[in-house]
Amino acid sequence: MHLYGLETEYGITREDLAEVDPVVESMELVRAHLTASFERRWDYAGEDPHEDARGFRVSGLAQDKEEDEFAERDAHRPFSFHDMKSDLVLPNGARFYNDHTHPEYSTPECRTLKDLLAQDRAGERIVQRAADRRNKTLGGEHVQLYKNNTDFHGHSYGCHDNYLLPRSIPFVRLVKGLLPFLVSRQVIAGAGKVGIEAQESGFVPGRFQLSQRADFMETELSVDTMHNRPILNTRDEPHADPRKFRRLHLIIGDANMCEYATALKVGTTRLVLELIERGAVPSLELEQPVAAVKQLSRDIDLKAVVRQTNGSSVSGLDIQEQYYRAAAQTFVGLDEETDWVLREWGDTLTWLRQDRRRLIGKLDWVTKLWLLETFMQEERIGWDDPWLASLDLEYHNVHPERGLYLGLEAEGKAWRMTAEADIQRALTAGPADTRGGVRGLCVRRFPDQIKSVQWEQVRFTGGLLPRTLDMSGLFEPAEVNRCLEIFEAAASPADALNAWNGRKDRRS
Repeated sequence: MHLYGLETEYGITREDLAEVDPVVESMELVRAHLTASFERRWDYAGEDPHEDARGFRVSGLAQDKEEDEFAERDAHRPFSFHDMKSDLVLPNGARFYNDHTHPEYSTPECRTLKDLLAQDRAGERIVQRAADRRNKTLGGEHVQLYKNNTDFHGHSYGCHDNYLLPRSIPFVRLVKGLLPFLVSRQVIAGAGKVGIEAQESGFVPGRFQLSQRADFMETELSVDTMHNRPILNTRDEPHADPRKFRRLHLIIGDANMCEYATALKVGTTRLVLELIERGAVPSLELEQPVAAVKQLSRDIDLKAVVRQTNGSSVSGLDIQEQYYRAAAQTFVGLDEETDWVLREWGDTLTWLRQDRRRLIGKLDWVTKLWLLETFMQEERIGWDDPWLASLDLEYHNVHPERGLYLGLEAEGKAWRMTAEADIQRALTAGPADTRGGVRGLCVRRFPDQIKSVQWEQVRFTGGLLPRTLDMSGLFEPAEVNRCLEIFEAAASPADALNAWNGRKDRRS
């Protein structure tokens, strides 16, 4: 079952302030989206990040300590921790909130890559629109937002890709099949980065690498996401029926500006997950995956090799080639989207070996490297010049008049899968074949009658008994379409729920 989504934490700054309070700035940005006062509706009872997919429950997370510190350090603030988060559910079924000092946009669930790209691009417009409103209040273009993963001061924030999986796949098999792929995925999905960085040592200029997140990977497996960051996150929080499904929550990925890179990142990962389910992944096991992530990222010529447990060495491109061949042998002709992913995956690996200039406007690290090298030649500067880190940051600026990537795109130099009409639709409605579309429709039709929202349910006010739309098993497109029809036609949530639940009762 193809179902995926992206969570993107945006970098935020105020250019008119010497010191920025990211807690306040992120909260104010999210609330700038509103035309009315904020009302808390997100239901945190549906979230439990302490459950580990390896079969146990952790007693504490780094984010728990952060929440405690917030309560102690910021007791003087006129808002609570959950008020600070300012969770919003949008008319397109997305979630927009302040996640640990960064504004975060989470797309609704998507079934196709084109829908995912449209919803992701809609997120760029939504956060920038909030910044425009905030800046109007401030009296200048002071707030700037970056779709990237580093502030060049030793801090990283994430872009997480999520996939719905059957619970029947043993987690240990997921780990074995995914780790080599994720270590090497940066050769096609890296956002590119000037310098080397770590939380302890800060930023060191002097070279270019493939990935922004690679420097911050610290362990192979962990349930944490903000400290001791893992290649494979073990959080077991399915946002669906836990007896049938699990959600794979990956935090290793970079935030991509190029639509092509996003489509390949998610499309190839989805195929590898299906290979794992069929028991058809290539036989690969790296000796030191965490070290390999960094080693591969720091070689833009893609010649670096990493050791396998069998004693042989393999490059990042070689790893990707093995996964690609296995997928091509297994899935060619399956459907139109799969064939597109296979064709583009194979072509990309070919051009990375032969002439990566063919991938300018398609892969972020290739595009950014070309921009920076062109600038360095014109200005006669080297990789150690601090100017380059500033340009790196501006590549990811989502302001249409400042962002270097958006400038290239406006000039027609970037590959597009979406059209402007697709993004405009995604601003106001979720996919019509996933529960994200249903969630968004509820927000559009009955905003004043929603008591609380989780990913898998919507609770409505009114009546003596709680009225809840349970979407924990709502995944089949035909069922989603019928649910949308009922809620579109109903005069009230009660009428819609009576019709929807009555239909299910008749079927059972």
